Amino acid sequence: MKIVARFGRLARAVLQGLYALWALLAFLAAGLAALVLLLLLPRLGARRQAARACARAFLRLAGMPLSVRYAERLPPGQCVVVCNHASYLDGIVLTAALPARFGFVIKREMAAVPLAGALLGRLGSQFVERVDRTRSASDARRVLRNALHGNSLVFFPEGTFTRVPGLLKFHTGAFVAAARAGCPVVPAVVRGTRRALPPSGGLPAPGGIELELLAPLAPPAAADQAVPQLREAARAAILAALGEPDLTCCGDTARPPDTAPARSARASRP
Repeated sequence: MKIVARFGRLARAVLQGLYALWALLAFLAAGLAALVLLLLLPRLGARRQAARACARAFLRLAGMPLSVRYAERLPPGQCVVVCNHASYLDGIVLTAALPARFGFVIKREMAAVPLAGALLGRLGSQFVERVDRTRSASDARRVLRNALHGNSLVFFPEGTFTRVPGLLKFHTGAFVAAARAGCPVVPAVVRGTRRALPPSGGLPAPGGIELELLAPLAPPAAADQAVPQLREAARAAILAALGEPDLTCCGDTARPPDTAPARSARASRP
């Protein structure tokens, strides 16, 4: 029996390694195809359409079928999408799922990542600084100008992700942009990416990925309360739909479900 069990573990390890190699090759093939198209296509809209097609092709080749729930909740006009962040796959998933009119707001460190930085730049992504306050303020003004020009944006308001499941505190940038532009915020929940590409650095795994769009949130009438109210409402909606712990409330992240809105409210206060 020990020999059989050992053989089973060895077989699983070999299969995992082969799948990881296949997923890497699929990523490189889709990424290089996207890079070539993004360098050749002159219009931003066409480049975003090409990136969307390549992202979808990668997910199919990698055995990570994507489903989008309640796509009809996405307004036809300008809006700001805010989504939980669980894995490096999240950007690829939202690129594949959302229409080409959306641009991403991403932490500036991604600009230095080979291939990814070049792709994101050609897609009109907005890179924002999180540490240097002077540069951070300048980046925030640039993102706001982008929103005021009528562009739809995608934010991961947590700014990063952790090895443990759960929702971090939300930064205010997405909600400032939405409030100033007078457009709705659409909360979204991505599921399956943490398992598919673990933040801990484990091997990738095949399986379904889901993006659920929640009900849009209109900016409140009171301008002075628009940003905190939008942030609080969006975070509470994502936390409730996600079903994972609130990582900002306390040391013990195991919490009863009925306390999620209150803790989300506390975490979202300026």
